[in-house]
Amino acid sequence: MKIIYQTEIGIAIITPTGELSVEEVAIKDVPTGVGYKIINDDEIPSDRTFRNAWKDDDGIKVDMPKAKTITHEARRVARSAEFAPLDIKSTIPSEAVAAEAARQAIRIKYADMQNTINAATDTTELKAIMEQLA
Repeated sequence: MKIIYQTEIGIAIITPTGELSVEEVAIKDVPTGVGYKIINDDEIPSDRTFRNAWKDDDGIKVDMPKAKTITHEARRVARSAEFAPLDIKSTIPSEAVAAEAARQAIRIKYADMQNTINAATDTTELKAIMEQLA
């Protein structure tokens, strides 16, 4: 059994150790005034890709706007990593033109990815993008 409750950044999960009853752990560890649920272990998704986008909506579900934000953040990190070596090359006169062409290709790649993220309707689509970025 697990105890879950909603936080500002997602679902908090408490795993009782067995020293206290599940109810006693909830009373002790869930912040005062916050609602909680006691659920079975198998009700917690095994895929943690969008863990920070989980919400309690008659079970643990992924909040798509938050999942898109997580995916956009990963896209920005990957884009910056691809740009980094070109930032130096763009200052070298003999390499500047080629570096700018490569930078433009990166801009296009990530603009297309941004549009795909924005148009995604489920986590399967977003997860495929996250896997490309890994």
